Amino acid sequence: MSQRKSWKNLFAYMGPGFLVSIAYIDPGNFETDLQAGAKYKYELLWIILVASCAALIIQSLAANLGVVTGKHLAEHCRAEYPRVPNFILWVLAEIAIVACDIPEVIGTAFALNMLFHIPVWSGVLLTGLSTLMLLALQQYGVRKLEFLIAFLVFTIAACFFVELGYAKPASSEVLKGLFIPQLKGNGATGLAISLLGAMVMPHNLFLHSALVLSRKIPRSIHGIKEACRYYTIESAFALTVAFLINISVISVSGAVCSSSNLNPEDQMSCKDLDLNKASFLLKNVLGSWSSKLFAIALLASGQSSTITGTYAGQYVMQGFLDLRLRPWLRNLVTRCLAIVPSLIVSIIGGSAGAGQLIIIASMILSFELPFALIPLLKFTSSKTKMGSHANSILISAITWFIGSLIMAINIYFVATSFVKLLLRSRLTLVPKTFAGIFGFSGMLLYLAGIAYLVMRKNKEVIQLLALEESELGQRGSSSDVGTAGSIYPREDIVSMQLPQGRTAPSDLD
Repeated sequence: MSQRKSWKNLFAYMGPGFLVSIAYIDPGNFETDLQAGAKYKYELLWIILVASCAALIIQSLAANLGVVTGKHLAEHCRAEYPRVPNFILWVLAEIAIVACDIPEVIGTAFALNMLFHIPVWSGVLLTGLSTLMLLALQQYGVRKLEFLIAFLVFTIAACFFVELGYAKPASSEVLKGLFIPQLKGNGATGLAISLLGAMVMPHNLFLHSALVLSRKIPRSIHGIKEACRYYTIESAFALTVAFLINISVISVSGAVCSSSNLNPEDQMSCKDLDLNKASFLLKNVLGSWSSKLFAIALLASGQSSTITGTYAGQYVMQGFLDLRLRPWLRNLVTRCLAIVPSLIVSIIGGSAGAGQLIIIASMILSFELPFALIPLLKFTSSKTKMGSHANSILISAITWFIGSLIMAINIYFVATSFVKLLLRSRLTLVPKTFAGIFGFSGMLLYLAGIAYLVMRKNKEVIQLLALEESELGQRGSSSDVGTAGSIYPREDIVSMQLPQGRTAPSDLD
């Protein structure tokens, strides 16, 4: 294959990785990055490097699952698990999407407040108008959406790279933080757990495995391997951009908060830095234009994350329930479920309350990650589903180690956060005891659910799309194969609409 053709083929697969990368640079990640830089300067940069490498491996598995089998993760869950576990997994996936949407809504509201001085609660209501934008985008299909998201990603990158240029962090210290692991104090450990836990989002695994089905995939063994390789390269490029953005946010925060000319008010802001305080801090230290750049980046992040989260919700509902819900209704429900708690908290608690809601949403995402990650690891390691494309023993060992580490960190994060919340509460002994019993009973139930997913053997055999070359020659005239021996894109993925009727026998669903 010529180099020119290789680049052409790679470009044909470009797009899904940018939609997925948005989850790694959403407002929730920004808030954690800001706190990491403000409290520990550049010491936790290595966490971002490790988390980004782990994210690339896991996202590649999600892409491979869709490419090889022609079905996305939610559809595999529906086919594999009994009705009750499947329903529970669907409910957890929907809760995760709402929890992911809350930081986007609040982040967008903060950005509108910074740019136009709109009250946070009014900004939360205005973000509801993004539903109209989503509906307008649907008619143009997935490729146009991918270009829009890529533009927003590079907008975010440009804003923070400019900030980085003016903040001028010490390059030697940044490199040391990237490649020399260190954790000084319990606070650093907790923040490192938050950074790592926030990097892999449950809805992203469902989304990536679906988006890869928007391309025409060659049916041969070689064609499937090539598609998997190109999607890995494309994801690596998009996640590298996201990685550089996260590094920039931490470096800017670290450089600004370690500056020697901070006034007492700014020093207090650095001790408890959030998305809203970051704007005023940057304005005081670097100038008013700096806070505007930060607000533009935050607005782009919030809006793009909202788009991808909403469409992940569509694929989750279609995959788990085979439910054909009108897109406008699905968008409206998702938006309202995120806006209502955000609006109530922002009215009662103001900006501080909204910031706390972002932390709670991050805890929910950490709690729910195993229920998307374990099925993905089991499906991609199964020869009954992936055939010769199943993970090798080495890849399986690496991915299960990474997955187990992430799950252990998230479980530890949730458990310790609950204990701290219980100890700091003003409840009397009896209510506190009952709350503890209830909480730890829930934790045992949670661990039992994880054990069920890990121990259960895969039973459903999936008819693979990747045929041997001899089979391809015999079946080249089949109705689901084009003249070039390719699987045509899934129409429900390409159009970003849910199918309006029952799936035809010739469809890939």
